[in-house]
Amino acid sequence: METIGRDLREMQRIPLEPAHVAAIRAAGTVRDYARGELLAEVGGPADRFVYVEQGEIEVLNPFTGERLVPATLGPTQFMAEISLLSGGTWSMPMRAALDTRVVEVPRADILRLMSAMPEMSDIIITVLAARRRRQLESDGGMLVLVGEEVDRSVRKIAEFASRNRVPYRSYPLGSEEASHVAVSCGTSPTAPTVVFGRDLVVDDPTPQKVACLLGLDQELPEEDGFDVLIVGAGPAGVAAGVYAGAEGLRALVVDDTAIGGQAGTSSRIENYMGFPTGISGADLIWRGEVQALKFGTRFVMPRRVASLEELSDGGFCATFEDGKRVRAAAVVVATGVQYRRLPISRLADFEGAGIYYAATENEARFCRDTEVVVIGGGNSAGQAAMFLSRAARHVRLLVRGDTLATSMSSYLSSRLEADPAITIEYGARVAELHGDQALEGVTIRSPSGDRTLPTCAMFVMVGAAPNTAWLSELVALDDKGFVLTGADAGADSPYATSRPGIYAVGDVRAGSVKRVASSVGEGSVVISKVWEHVRG
Repeated sequence: METIGRDLREMQRIPLEPAHVAAIRAAGTVRDYARGELLAEVGGPADRFVYVEQGEIEVLNPFTGERLVPATLGPTQFMAEISLLSGGTWSMPMRAALDTRVVEVPRADILRLMSAMPEMSDIIITVLAARRRRQLESDGGMLVLVGEEVDRSVRKIAEFASRNRVPYRSYPLGSEEASHVAVSCGTSPTAPTVVFGRDLVVDDPTPQKVACLLGLDQELPEEDGFDVLIVGAGPAGVAAGVYAGAEGLRALVVDDTAIGGQAGTSSRIENYMGFPTGISGADLIWRGEVQALKFGTRFVMPRRVASLEELSDGGFCATFEDGKRVRAAAVVVATGVQYRRLPISRLADFEGAGIYYAATENEARFCRDTEVVVIGGGNSAGQAAMFLSRAARHVRLLVRGDTLATSMSSYLSSRLEADPAITIEYGARVAELHGDQALEGVTIRSPSGDRTLPTCAMFVMVGAAPNTAWLSELVALDDKGFVLTGADAGADSPYATSRPGIYAVGDVRAGSVKRVASSVGEGSVVISKVWEHVRG
């Protein structure tokens, strides 16, 4: 299956061409670092590109003061992270292993050079993606979580980090590793903890606080707005961000949770053209995000848009839940849909503690050698069942109807039916939930009667409610809340809404085909009309 970044050997060495080095030297400043001197600190702004002329740079373990990984950076290599593209923060501390001379290029200047020299951009982005992949696969992140298995707030941080491709380490409460963290950071060894690096202990942790430390949630200009605001970072929104940036539009993509939307929770997409061995939704959308960042599109999250209003000059102002605002000449609605909450007593009590709406590696860790329940009859539910069957002892897929043929791709339903680790129950639903602080069992109601099944995890992937309440009645909706576009909205283009300057793409659009490829296509095509509106 395809994944982010190329082989980890890309980390070792991809040399820049002589012309690239000459441009870097012309744009940068020479600086000397003594042995042991820090070049980057965890949480510090990733505001420069560092080309090594002489010496050696190593990644530091902030808890021990020793070298973290065997590989180092030497002459002709460069020090940078993927956060350079977005203006985020350093996720790893780095120091001079020897007396070292470098050329430092400010972020704005290196981005300009990358835009002017595509071959150099290709090399830099390939290496940065490989470095992020290494961090994800080696558990080498500086974001450290303790007590994820017992604390919901810490578990929310884990979910946020996982879905945004942020590397982190997670230690059980009471483990030897957790004790080391407590000693190094001066925290309680018996309390759940979130730490970034060694010195940044997050009190009352929330995804918003962690996002600020990582540079994912940045300040936005209220007065100097954007050409286009793209609300929603699923396949449609990210595709729109790629093409908006490529066309020279000042674009901002915001999402209230993470990059990827519902597609980001799909463990394996096999029917997307160009990936014959399949690709996870998170990796597919992450590639798109990096592509959009290369073109200058900004991403900010978690930010939920609370309302949208039209301004006297024809532009729009979006107000976030925290009261902050941002202006844009045009808006692309790509908020997709969310799974409906089932009308079951105590459902909210167990959300995040046995009830889940996504099936990723993060959730699968809590399903080892147990029986789990998946509710739904669509592709997302089928992919979740296949993925969870690798970790769980058994997966029980509950379908309210009597067939999968009308809602699931044939290749996927055939695999489910053939997998001995998966049982499909038609005409079945969950009637009751059992447990104290966490889910311990469910009562399944089917034509054959009621029965109680012990389980610690239930995945709900049924129904689709559009995220359109924030539109403040600016555009016409159908009777289910989906955005009307094209002829249905009295507009002259397929993705235009009833309000000039507001467009809708992807699952949130009435009549759209609910598939990743369709959403990507719509997000790509809509930008031509956005460009005409903004520049016209």
